[in-house]
Amino acid sequence: MRHLLRYVITRLLLTIPMVFIMLTLVFFVLRVMPGDPVSAMLGGHAPEKVIKQKQEELGLNRPLIVQYVDYLWQICRLDLGESMIFKQPVIQPIMEKLPATFELTLTGMAFTLIFGVMLGAYAADKRRTARDYGIRLYGIVIYCIPVYWLGLMFQLIFGIWLDILPIAGRTGPRVFASTFEQTGFYLIDTLLIRDWAAFQDVAIHLVLPSITLGLVVSGIFVRLTRANMLDVLKSDYIVAARARGIPNRRVVYKHGLKNALVPILTMLGLQFALLVAGAVLTETTFSWPGMGRLLLDRIYLRDYPTIQGIIIMFALSVAVASLIVDVLYALIDPRVRY
Repeated sequence: MRHLLRYVITRLLLTIPMVFIMLTLVFFVLRVMPGDPVSAMLGGHAPEKVIKQKQEELGLNRPLIVQYVDYLWQICRLDLGESMIFKQPVIQPIMEKLPATFELTLTGMAFTLIFGVMLGAYAADKRRTARDYGIRLYGIVIYCIPVYWLGLMFQLIFGIWLDILPIAGRTGPRVFASTFEQTGFYLIDTLLIRDWAAFQDVAIHLVLPSITLGLVVSGIFVRLTRANMLDVLKSDYIVAARARGIPNRRVVYKHGLKNALVPILTMLGLQFALLVAGAVLTETTFSWPGMGRLLLDRIYLRDYPTIQGIIIMFALSVAVASLIVDVLYALIDPRVRY
């Protein structure tokens, strides 16, 4: 237990420079981007005197290094600042949109594991057959498809042609907003109040965006699971299990897959960042009211504090997910702790 605690503390300390580097990159990239937040705020037709006065009010006329130091000190005080455009605390819209993004990302991750891991294990079991080659081809093709194009195709097929699934939003017009005032996670809130009609409506709206997000990332897990399963299926204990007459399905999917999950778990933490990045495009495609759409809207408005706050939340989410996966990895394989 002492070694595990030391390992967790080390990983927490390593997270600090990662977040610091991310904050620094975001700060300076925003400042070199074309466009002026004051002009965007004032409509682009304000007199020069008014623009300079507003820049001085917002502190944008100070030296860049001074702005950077003030920004870091503000973050150290756990203050994300105030929106330049809407004059509200940055944390307010972020906390409103964060549950939508997490709900989409987590369900997308579930579909990633279902499609990627199970298809990879099946391909390993049927190696060097037409099914194996087909699944391997799927893994290559699906990873190369842009997430927004796949989303548009799903909208066209299932939403327009077949008309069986909604193509935008988190809920239908008959679901009241007061239903989701407890956690912001619509699936959880509808379960807590036992509103099964609202739960079904939320789940149906979640199908297309989460499958779109999950399928694109599943290609990585197909190839990784297949490669690890092939190594595991050559192990002596697998050969012995088959020699004892244990059914092949049980040998592959219970004994073999269980021991092949350690590297897959590691990859899951690394791919969480890809899922979050894909959620930005998925939210735009499906008009999903999450952090991705909020980020794009505030980029158009050059709202520096809100953009920085959103990036910070994304970075912290990825860091926490990576830390959780590393701790689970250390619990499964004690060698990692030393």
